[in-house]
Amino acid sequence: MTTKNNIVFVFDLDDTLYKEIDFLKSAYQEISSYISQNSGFAEDIVYEKMITSYYSGDNPFQSVLDFVQSQDITISTLLNIYRNHEPNITLSESNQDVLAYLKANVYKIGLITDGRSVQQRNKLKALGLTEYFDEIIISEEFGSEKPNVKNFNFYLDKYGKNYTYIYIGDNTKKDFIAPNALKWVSVCLTDNGENIHKQTFDLEEKLKPLFVINSLRQIPEILKKLNNFNELSL
Repeated sequence: MTTKNNIVFVFDLDDTLYKEIDFLKSAYQEISSYISQNSGFAEDIVYEKMITSYYSGDNPFQSVLDFVQSQDITISTLLNIYRNHEPNITLSESNQDVLAYLKANVYKIGLITDGRSVQQRNKLKALGLTEYFDEIIISEEFGSEKPNVKNFNFYLDKYGKNYTYIYIGDNTKKDFIAPNALKWVSVCLTDNGENIHKQTFDLEEKLKPLFVINSLRQIPEILKKLNNFNELSL
């Protein structure tokens, strides 16, 4: 038998449910198209300049403007495209399966993500994620960002303390401070080498996640350990 009465499972978004580098590349493609239309440079050449600058640790926006030497394009314009474009990103079939599994087997599913409202909402729409979440906390809309406990206390205030709260993220610098302080179960999804924010596990105790996993498909294993979700698997 399954139960839906004792787990509130809360996700991070970027580099947890999808790879943020995919959003970055999508934005760079949009920017490259815009610059190409307004400078005469080929779109693929502009894109290559931007992505090479990014991986070199340079400022891609400044680098590409120096490259095309346009007086009519500003960094402000490029940032606006980056933040507000409709991204070409997708949710993996595997992660869809995980979310469907949780939707069927836990009480509530939530999201806590830092970022601008339009940018994060566009990501959620492109990924088809809104149907899975009962509540969504975006820092710009909420008025505070991780590691502020307010973003996490929202769920405690809404659902009460008689539940097991689980938070899964990837950023070892800030994702687990608040859930650990609130005695949530903290889970870290490891970087496969593509994450925007690199991880370290040489951490003081308040920063360390309780569990470390390599794939979201390991979530049922954690649920079994915590709540005797016997014979449940993806």
